[in-house]
Amino acid sequence: MTDDRKPDSAIWAPVDPVKAGLSGRCPRCGEGRLFRGFLSVGDRCGNCGLDYSFADAGDGPAVFVILIIGFVVVGLALWMEVSLNPPLWLHFMLWIPLTLVLSLVALRLIKGLLIVLQYRNKAAEGRLDDR
Repeated sequence: MTDDRKPDSAIWAPVDPVKAGLSGRCPRCGEGRLFRGFLSVGDRCGNCGLDYSFADAGDGPAVFVILIIGFVVVGLALWMEVSLNPPLWLHFMLWIPLTLVLSLVALRLIKGLLIVLQYRNKAAEGRLDDR
């Protein structure tokens, strides 16, 4: 390493990345909070002190949310149209709020999961070494 960053010398029990990511917990210790707000990542873990500056999920969570929630909502809307043939206003009243709620919930879950997997697979190390 060319700068003064120290490698992680602490020994932590393995953390299940899916459980930690979906619950918004620290990728190293599984206890501290990952998020400061609803979608903003904190500066560091309050439990083990892990610096979250490596965390950059980019547009990945949004892409997964669009694909997953879009598939579910469009599939349900098409099924409802073919089966029940409801009026257009009922489609709007059902699918717009459902899409917004599912998207916001899924965005936080997927962002947490991608950040924890990024830490576990050491995906940020190559990016940090290139500076």
